[in-house]
Formats: sequence, structure tokens, C-alpha cells
Amino acid sequence: MTTSEETTESKPEFKNHGWRVTFAGMGINLALGILYTWSVISKHVPDEWGWSENDKSLPYMVACLIFSLVMVPAGRMQDKIGPRRVATIGGVLVGLGFVLASMTSSLVVFVIGFGVLAGAGIGFGYASATPPAVKWFPPAKTGLIAGIVVSGFGLASVYAAPLSRWLIIAFSFKTAILVLGIGFLIVVVSLAQLIKPPHKVLQFIEEYGEVGRLKQQAMAKEKAEAEGRELPASKKEEFAPREMVRTVQFYLLWFMYACGAGAGLMIISKLAAIAKIQADIKLGFVLVAVLAVGNGGGRIVAGMLSDRIGRKATMIICFVFQAVLIILLSQASDKNGIGTIPAMAIISALIGANYGANLTLFPSITKDFYGLKSFGMNYGLVFTSWGVGGFMLAYLAGRMYQVHQTFSYAYYGASTLLILAAITAIFLKPPHHTIEAA
Repeated sequence: MTTSEETTESKPEFKNHGWRVTFAGMGINLALGILYTWSVISKHVPDEWGWSENDKSLPYMVACLIFSLVMVPAGRMQDKIGPRRVATIGGVLVGLGFVLASMTSSLVVFVIGFGVLAGAGIGFGYASATPPAVKWFPPAKTGLIAGIVVSGFGLASVYAAPLSRWLIIAFSFKTAILVLGIGFLIVVVSLAQLIKPPHKVLQFIEEYGEVGRLKQQAMAKEKAEAEGRELPASKKEEFAPREMVRTVQFYLLWFMYACGAGAGLMIISKLAAIAKIQADIKLGFVLVAVLAVGNGGGRIVAGMLSDRIGRKATMIICFVFQAVLIILLSQASDKNGIGTIPAMAIISALIGANYGANLTLFPSITKDFYGLKSFGMNYGLVFTSWGVGGFMLAYLAGRMYQVHQTFSYAYYGASTLLILAAITAIFLKPPHHTIEAA
């Protein structure tokens, strides 16, 4: 079956499926967002397994890294063979990964199951959710639609954190992992069948637009020649992946994304432990759920805000605000007002919102800078920074605590990186590659 046969009916159809695709993508992300509940899951790893705090970080760190690396081939695959098939592959891999992890107490095997297989599955599913949705809507709604789709990933912990905890307590750790894996396989594979990019509609629009553009260029050239002047080159709007990586903006975006995402992922991976160690709050799963509400809501709000005031201005606001919040979290203690449950809940929600904003802003600005044609693979390349940032800063937090018995060094390091990202954003400009006029 060809891609066109997969994504269209036998008759040409121009019905707008945009909202159906958007909410199907959001639903897929609601399942895949189980990754964000790791701080709750890891806290219940049986003591007899003998895992250290650093060991407990490893499945999560590997999952983040594999997730981000798989986004590159997954993005290219969804551009080429369609997002429905790629999302289906993602659901199967996540399910198999959890099933494998549920059968072992070995750290190595668990990392292969949760970190490698499930991490890859999350990458395939996530790569297939946003691109087809934004293709159904005009550029003015890019931030909003991207925000809605990715909000599912952030909101997942609202239900997944208490659900995981209940399953573990009511049954056992291994049974909980098995049930979650089977459930997510069914949900993701089912919703994947609703994902449908508007290939025929876009092809018509692009062809019509190209004819109009060429006609306008020809008329402008004729007029310029008659007036004895030279026609300037027009701005390049579509970049192939190899062209994108030759622009300095790609590397600036990569660095900023690594800082913003890494700082948030560091807190997410350790929030339950932070609450217990610093503020003696034993209901860490509640803070994880509250952070998830902020994470999901922040994605939608940031998308809407960036459509109005611009991606760059929104990025700067989020980076600086996040740095302040992490410094504030570093002062949390059961001996001061910052360490109370209400205060910690507010801080957690705001950290989640600022982190979640990254997952809306960076796909949106990638589309703004480099176009829609190769958006899947282009964003996959940018997204590798999410995995590297998450891996490095989560490792930093675990390692620093193991050595110094405090998260302070990790807090200050993350805040410094966020300020550097904000400064970088100030100097960020769209790529200025041009194409010669016809």
C-alpha cells in the first residue's frame, strides 16, 4: 500500500480532519508521557533489588536519550511513509519494552526494556503526533496546535503518577509495569489509526501557491528589466535537513533546547526524592501530578503567547523565570515556608509550565525557520538536544547527590545554563539563506 493510499480515501477528499488528528495526537502523548512518572516509579523499586539512587536514574536517562535520538529517523519515516504507521510502531515498541521490564530485577535488562525499547517507542509515537496536526492549520495557529498536541505528554502524570503508585501498592512492582505496558500498547496503536496528514490538500495548495509565486516572480523580473534594475533574491522558506544543519541558528536552537529541557527533566526525574529529602514531604506523587498539570497547561499557554508576542520573547521569559524557580526550589526546607506542601505545589506547577513551554516553542520555531516540507526530520534533529540535555542534567543531579548528599550543585548549574540560554535567545534571528529570483 502506498503512502497516498494509506492517508486518503479512494475518492479525493478535502474534509478538514485537523481537530480529529490534533486530539488523537494529544491522546497518544497522554499515553507516552508515562516517562514523566519515573520519579514515582523509581521510588518503589524493591529494596531487595539493591539499586542505588544513581542506578534508579539510569533507565530514565537512557529512555530520554534513546527517545531523542530515535526522533531523527522517526521524523524522516513519518515524512516518507506516513505518521499512522510510525505511531503504530511506537505503540508496539513501548508495550514490548514494558513487558520485558516487568519480567526482570536486573538493572541491565530493565534498562533495555524501559530505556531502549520503550524509549524508542516513545520517539516513534511522539514524532508522529505533532507534524500531521500542524499541517492541517494555518501558520497563525502553529503555536496553539503544537501546544495542544504536546500538552498530552505533559499532562500524562496527572493520571499516570497516582495510577502507577496504586498498581504498585495494590499488586506488585512487576505487575504494575506489565499492566501499564499492555494498556499503552492498546491505546497508542488504536489512536494511531486516526492520524491522517492532509497530503492531497497540501499538495493542491502548494502547487497552486507555486504557480502563483512563479507568475509573480516573472512579472516582477519583467518589470525590473524594463526599469533597468536588478531584482533582489527572495528569502528561502524550505530547508532540507542537510541545509538546516549548515545554519548557525540550528546550533543556537540546539543549545537553548538542551538547557531548557535538561533543567526541567532534571527536576522531573528527582522531584519525589527532592520533596522527601529537603522538605520531608512523603506525598511526592502529588507534586509530580501538580507539575504535570503545569507541564500540560504551560505548553498550550506558551503556544498561544508565542503566536502573539513571538517565539523569541516567550523563550526569554520562560528561561529566566525557570532559573528563578529552580533557585527558589533549592531553598525549600521543612524549616521554612518554601518547604510547605502548598508552596512546593505552586513551585512544581510553575517549573512544569516553563519546562512544558519548550516542547511547544521549539517545534514551532523549527517550522517557522525551516519550513513544513521536511519538518518531521528537521525537528527530530533539533530534538536530539532534549535527550542530551535530559541525560546530562539528570545524571548530574544523581551524581552530585551521591557525592555531596545535596542537589544544590545541580540546581545552580541548571540555573546558570538557563540564563545562558536566555542570553542566546536575545541574539537569535531567522536564517537568511536566499534563493535566486526566477
